[in-house]
Amino acid sequence: MHRHDEQDPWVVAPPGSDEDLARRLAMASPTDTARGMFLRTTLDAVRCLGDEDAVRDCQRASGEDKLVDFFAYPVSASLRMVFIAARMLEDRCGGIDEALRALGYRAADGFLCSAAGMALQLLANGDVKKLVDNLPATYRASVSFGSRSIVWTGPTRGRLIMRREFMPYPFLEGVLMGVLDKACARDARVRGHQLSTLESEYEVSWQT
Repeated sequence: MHRHDEQDPWVVAPPGSDEDLARRLAMASPTDTARGMFLRTTLDAVRCLGDEDAVRDCQRASGEDKLVDFFAYPVSASLRMVFIAARMLEDRCGGIDEALRALGYRAADGFLCSAAGMALQLLANGDVKKLVDNLPATYRASVSFGSRSIVWTGPTRGRLIMRREFMPYPFLEGVLMGVLDKACARDARVRGHQLSTLESEYEVSWQT
């Protein structure tokens, strides 16, 4: 969901659009990095199309020849790859937003299989609230940018606030849903709101 403010020109750049990508890239610096596992899971999602040319095009867009899960790559490479992948998957997924969510869901699986993600699951020990509560700090081990915080509004309900986060909100909805599904959260729900180009918030909830 977008919060519309006619004084804020970002609203004319829908998630996944060329303008949206250009704005995010313009705000990225060389020190803004993400682990290679996020790029690899994006390629895996494109590979499901059964078209290796599409995989090569997607990787070429990132500007990275080789991907290693635990290496840090410029977030600009991840952005370019995610945006072109979303366009490749748009028809199959039923729209650009759904394609971004599907890519985010895949990224969650890659994150949870990483050392940081496995440590998070071990720390949570099956407690969904504890997992979500520790997610912001643990996720920080996989990216060099941004800040994330959680405000609890109930025993199984909270609001996650992300600042200087480069991925569009549908992608991050997918990440959060993937984490909740992995935790076997019952009737999990995630609803995102883009507040500005690099700021968003997410209502997360589940049933006990």
